[in-house]
Parts: sequence; structure tokens; C-alpha cells
Amino acid sequence: MIKQDKRQLSLIALNTTSLAPQPFLKWAGGKRQLISTIKKFLPETYLNYFEPFVGAGALLFDLQPSNAVINDINSELINCYRVIRALSNDLIEDLKKHKNTKDYFYQIRELDRSDEFKRLSPVQRASRIIYLNKTCYNGLFRVNSQDQFNVPFGNYKNPNILNIEVIRSINYYLNQNNIEVLNLDFERAVEKAQRGDFIYFDPPYDPISDTSSFTGYSLSQFGKSEQIRLKDVFDRLTIKGCQIMLSNSATEFINKLYCDYNIIKLRANRNINSVGSGRSKIDEFLILNYIPPKFI
Repeated sequence: MIKQDKRQLSLIALNTTSLAPQPFLKWAGGKRQLISTIKKFLPETYLNYFEPFVGAGALLFDLQPSNAVINDINSELINCYRVIRALSNDLIEDLKKHKNTKDYFYQIRELDRSDEFKRLSPVQRASRIIYLNKTCYNGLFRVNSQDQFNVPFGNYKNPNILNIEVIRSINYYLNQNNIEVLNLDFERAVEKAQRGDFIYFDPPYDPISDTSSFTGYSLSQFGKSEQIRLKDVFDRLTIKGCQIMLSNSATEFINKLYCDYNIIKLRANRNINSVGSGRSKIDEFLILNYIPPKFI
């Protein structure tokens, strides 16, 4: 558990920014370009907000709910959220040390292959992930079968490694509201959800082909069996009276799995792909267990 540094919180409070919180990382499947469309289908009112696959937090930061539970299975990602909330000044100082050179990049990337990685502080780990994300090829977060970061150097001229305004705005939002940050399996992350709460599921997508599956997000694989388990959780939360929205790819499997719910087909850009030809618009589903107010 990262302890809140009261000294740092007071400093951030004196240096608040007018910039609204926004994602601090590039993230596979991020929803920034779909936010305006997704918001058309939100429930009119809800109590608590749950996002069990928070990723870069595009919808979270746009809605800025005052009571929320956010979660992700990726422990390095969740460590970043916790450090930004509790130790942002230390994080800002650590991010200043990084260099945009190939040799330095691979030196930092290789840390998780050594015992030194275990000795890194939460701030150093968060700084490392943000640096690698900003300077690696195409802004991917991908690990191999040993849970080691394996994306190559991006060779960008002026990557925005340190965005002080973004870090401060997220720090302010997380500290001024009741936001619980979890690092659990998605099913456990929604155990406290009750009638009237709103849950947004944005899981790893069902692959549209045998070669399109993105499997390097974490060691835990999210195949057909996990999609079915997620559907079971979706059903149980529906019975509870929760309002649920779920994003996924527009495959026949997902269409059949959620055939009893409202399915809306959207066109979306693929922002992160290893090849340029894979960055065209694709279809994806927005699945609801309620009728949006504007459509009643």
C-alpha cells in the first residue's frame, strides 16, 4: 500500500491546474476517440461508477465521477494510478531524469529481467512505465511469457515523457473525490456494486481473426472462457439492478453471447497496431442492459 504524502498533497493543492484530467498513457483499446459517441448511450443518472478494466481511464477522466471504483489486473498500471495520487511530486522529479536515447531505453526496459527490478520503489516503477510507454514503438504496453516488457524503442524525436499538467490534474481529481483503486480480477472488482450503480466493462476484445488477438497486456490470457465468465458476471449484475455498458469487438461470438441485450454497432479507429495497415476503422459493439434515456 502506498502511503499518502500529506506534504506533497498540500503542494499539489497550491498548484492546481485548469486542465481536465486525461489519460497519462497510450493504451491498446483506449476510448478517447469514441468518448463523444459512448456518452450518447450513458444512463441518465447513477450512484457509484465502476470500471473493472480501467486501462488509461479515458471515460473515467471525461465523466469525473465523484464516487468510483476503478480496477485493472495490470499491477504496473495500477501502481501508476496510486503513485500519481499519493506521490506525484516525487514522480515528476523522477520522470525528469529520463533520456530519449536507444541505449538508455533498453537499459530501462531490461530492468525487469534483473533482481534490481524488485528493489525499485513504487515511484521508480511508475516512472519507468510512463517513460517506456512514451518512447517505445507505437506506445504499446506488452509483456512476454516471463512478464517482461518487450516493445522496441520508438525512435521518436520529441516524445512527451513528462506532462506535469496532466499528472497534477489527475492527482487533484483522485484526491478530491472518493476513488477506490484496485488491482484485482474483474469479477472481484464489482462485488460491491448495487442497484443503481453504473458499470463500464472494457475488456480485452474478442479477436476478429486468429492473428489479431493482442495477448501481451498481462500474463493472464483473456480468451473465450473469460469472455463467457464476463457474460455471467454481466447477467448477475443485471439481476442486481446495476446499469451496465460493455465494449467489445463486433464478432459473431460476442453477438450471440449478448443476444438478449441491446447491441449497438459502432465504427472505431484502431490507434495502436504493429502494422500501419491494421490502423483502419473497424466495427465494434456497445452492449447495454438498459435503454438509453434519449432512445426511450
